[in-house]
Amino acid sequence: MPKFAANLSMLWNELPFLERFDAAARAGFKAVEFLFPYDFRAEEISQRLEQNHLKLVLHNMPPGDWAKGERGKACWPGGEDGFRANVALALQYARALGTPHLHCMAGIPPAGVSRAQAHATLVGNLRFAANAAKQQGVRLLLEPINHFDMPGFFVNRPRQAIEILDEVGSDNLFLQYDIYHAQRMEGELARTIQDLLPRIAHMQLADTPGRHEPGTGEIHYRYLFDRIDELGYTGHIGCEYKPRDAGPGGTDKGLVWLAEHQQTL
Repeated sequence: MPKFAANLSMLWNELPFLERFDAAARAGFKAVEFLFPYDFRAEEISQRLEQNHLKLVLHNMPPGDWAKGERGKACWPGGEDGFRANVALALQYARALGTPHLHCMAGIPPAGVSRAQAHATLVGNLRFAANAAKQQGVRLLLEPINHFDMPGFFVNRPRQAIEILDEVGSDNLFLQYDIYHAQRMEGELARTIQDLLPRIAHMQLADTPGRHEPGTGEIHYRYLFDRIDELGYTGHIGCEYKPRDAGPGGTDKGLVWLAEHQQTL
């Protein structure tokens, strides 16, 4: 049976961030993930993890200025020094929090940058980051993100990501496979997961349309969970969805999807 991690950037949004750890534990989760820890001291987050007996399985590298639309700078030519500083910061948090996986957002290339320039920059930056993460025992991940939700994002499809991984040539760079993004871009979920499973280190889920809980859209999650089990995936699946009920208590009410899909925490 898949192991699920609560995404604390998406769930229990009616609560302050640090209180979401308590909510995840009360709901029965044993693992969590989130986008960015950098607005908080690592000690604050570590304390919440320890108090609630939670394992942190993933967080992202700094994305740049999120409010200005920056979604990672790994593909920005000329920004290599800043990228390397972000690698160091992300690994500092990973070391303090025991995070085994670090997601490097490819980013949206700046205006005037060609795809060839962005690609070459991304490959070089990933090579550096994968090596730095390996020295700390952390796996580096690359995630394709659909171009409907994030227009202009440089990596959109799983097989495009695999081609980049192959070019980087690191044994410490893996695919982060988000079922929601993959469905929006191409479908063929079960077959793609089967083909790419040796390269997948972490998975995430949401249904579509709406990016809500499993069972609210078109993805046949009961079949997919069984197939992922059959294939022998042993990693976590991050619950990176927006509760359909966005009001107070909506996350907990929405967790009925687990029983409906014959899953448990």
